[in-house]
Amino acid sequence: MTGMPERIGRYTVAKELGSGGMGEVYLAYTPGGDPVAVKLIRSDKLDPLTRARFEKEALIARTVIGTNRVARFLDADPFADRPWLAMEYVAGRTLLACVDEDGILPLPLVASLGALLAEGLAAVHAAELLHRDLKPQNVIMGKDGPMIIDFGLGAFMDASKESLSHSGMIIGTVRCMPPEQAGGHPKVTPAADVYALGTVLLYAAAHHYPYDGAAWEAVAMQVANPATGPDLSGVPEELQPLIAAMLAHAPEDRPALGDVARMCTALAKAAGLTPADARLALIARTTAEGTPDAAKEPLSPSFEKLLEDQVRITEGAGPDSPLDGPGEGTQVAGPAEPEVVEEDQAAEGGADATPAPGAQVPSESGRAPRTASGRPPASKRVADELRALYAVDAVL
Repeated sequence: MTGMPERIGRYTVAKELGSGGMGEVYLAYTPGGDPVAVKLIRSDKLDPLTRARFEKEALIARTVIGTNRVARFLDADPFADRPWLAMEYVAGRTLLACVDEDGILPLPLVASLGALLAEGLAAVHAAELLHRDLKPQNVIMGKDGPMIIDFGLGAFMDASKESLSHSGMIIGTVRCMPPEQAGGHPKVTPAADVYALGTVLLYAAAHHYPYDGAAWEAVAMQVANPATGPDLSGVPEELQPLIAAMLAHAPEDRPALGDVARMCTALAKAAGLTPADARLALIARTTAEGTPDAAKEPLSPSFEKLLEDQVRITEGAGPDSPLDGPGEGTQVAGPAEPEVVEEDQAAEGGADATPAPGAQVPSESGRAPRTASGRPPASKRVADELRALYAVDAVL
């Protein structure tokens, strides 16, 4: 592809995986050779406040645990000319491609999909984050089952409605958007992700969205109108009450994710499958033709040379992520920096030593060490919370 970058941050780019309204996604490699998915964000309509929101959400995204359903968030640079984030690379087709190519999923497999994705979203919400853009394109059907991707981009979904007119963002986002967001209220609650999950299950079960139209404005008007109910045609009768509840116009009328998972599990059991068997059947159905894996394709000699060069570039570099501090000379506007940190470590070198970029600087006040950029390293907040928890009850 013309214009494809050779490197993004410390990652060497191998090929484009896709593109859309938010930007391009690339298969890239760490200096050690691990594949990652790096999303390069569109530079238009980016302002300091959006970058600051992205920074805050990216820092929290690195703390999400307790699920196998969300692609791990690895790193990000909110203050690059074009911000980027790196995620765990997940081989497989999107749910959209699976349904478009192979047809709708049987009821017990839709139920399994719903239960697994509800568990993944619950872990995201437990970290006090929202996905805000769940859709069939953002669910990868891999060898271990469904995985949610594009997690960590929630800050950009707080943009004004004009951003919805970006090419490629209309079909995939507005049709899966909750009424409160379509009505011009971007500050949404966890119920927004419940609604979006309902649209994903509807697409898997019936191959269409709850609302449709020729232009994004027409779709948004239908979504925001409480008198216009969602189209549930083609949905199995047993599944209709759940999806209808998830697509309720009022956020408070939608079920909690835990209830969604329980109802989906009950539907699978009623069809004669245990949750574990339903998951295996879902994997077999969505990977029957072989799971696509761009990371297994041979790398060209020129790319191998780029990777070797990147190893040399990173030799001796500190472990800090761009999230541990803005680049040199970066001016950050917007909300106060999030309170994040890493376990205390003594910096090496004498008092007159000049700290290397990203090196931790000891504080005479006894506070947590900070990087040379002035920001606490990125996970002491989590460590402190764990210490406090264990101090309350040291016996697990």
